[in-house]
Amino acid sequence: MEKLYGLDEENEQMDRDEMDVVDDPKPKRRPFAYWKVGNKEYKLKLTTAQIRKLEDKYRRNLISLLLGGEIPPLSIMLTVIQAAAAPWNSNVKYKHIEAAFDRYTEDGGTQLTLFTDVIVDGVMTVSGFFTPDQQEEMGEKVKDIKENI
Repeated sequence: MEKLYGLDEENEQMDRDEMDVVDDPKPKRRPFAYWKVGNKEYKLKLTTAQIRKLEDKYRRNLISLLLGGEIPPLSIMLTVIQAAAAPWNSNVKYKHIEAAFDRYTEDGGTQLTLFTDVIVDGVMTVSGFFTPDQQEEMGEKVKDIKENI
């Protein structure tokens, strides 16, 4: 009988053991948030690199920047949207996002709905900032914010 060296035997045993395990399918996070403005739809999701760039720019953690107790200034919200759109929408400039926001408000959107629906419930949710339980809790907080303003 040939002697096995290394971890071959252990790995073979692990492979057999793993075949008996049935994966419990967990619901996956939505792959993207979408911001529809007029006939243009922006695909939004922050990558790690984009989060790092935003945190370097503002010298703050993105969660505290966006959810630190007050609604952030419009310029910060639009910059976050630009960062979330950049990897998925070619050549998105800040001026394009400003123009999209102008159209968004013409179509009935507000700065508050941009924050609650697009950034918190959209970008931050799909970008992995919240667990499923936290997503549900944030949904309740978003409703409270909308009712109290």
